[in-house]
Amino acid sequence: MAGTIVYTQAKEKVSEINLDPRIFDSEVKGHLIHDVVRMQMARKRKGSASTKTRSMVRGGGAKPWRQKGTGRARAGTIRSPLWRGGGVVFGPSPRKYDLAIPKKVRKGALRSVLSLRNKEGKVWVLKDFGFEEIKTKKFVAFMEAFDLKNVLVVLDEKNVNVERSARNIPGVKVLRVEGLNVYDILAHENLILVERAVERIQEVL
Repeated sequence: MAGTIVYTQAKEKVSEINLDPRIFDSEVKGHLIHDVVRMQMARKRKGSASTKTRSMVRGGGAKPWRQKGTGRARAGTIRSPLWRGGGVVFGPSPRKYDLAIPKKVRKGALRSVLSLRNKEGKVWVLKDFGFEEIKTKKFVAFMEAFDLKNVLVVLDEKNVNVERSARNIPGVKVLRVEGLNVYDILAHENLILVERAVERIQEVL
């Protein structure tokens, strides 16, 4: 695989890096990507919807009227699901929506989306990335230098100045390499990787 150019923050070419073709130039497997995105979306669901059955609704201990002789239908409690204020039949209760996806599938999906972005020519590698202070204008200037609007930036370590400088810019997200995931790569048009983050990705995948 041909070398990929490594840039500075000002988009100056400084060197080249060889991206592992098994990770950045592999077959794009849509079914793996689909499964992992489903898993990530499911995990975001709170599953907190809750209703009360007739046994959980307060009151209704006494029989509202005698069994026979009134001309009305039989009733044993005012908390019957047929009554206003009664319990709910088969209503939702708190649950988890988590899907179990094997680690091999998750890694395969990550390789697929990285290969997809690389084949589209939307993977950029930086020698280093950082600011001396928290300044949104500096991050905007960086994006203008690369002519990018929608971008996911992956850092090799915690960098508060970069993370906070980008958090108010629409279409921009900053992640540390350990948090790299399929959904965020797909949700952003461009992918910027710090050189040391590339090395860690290639070690893991």
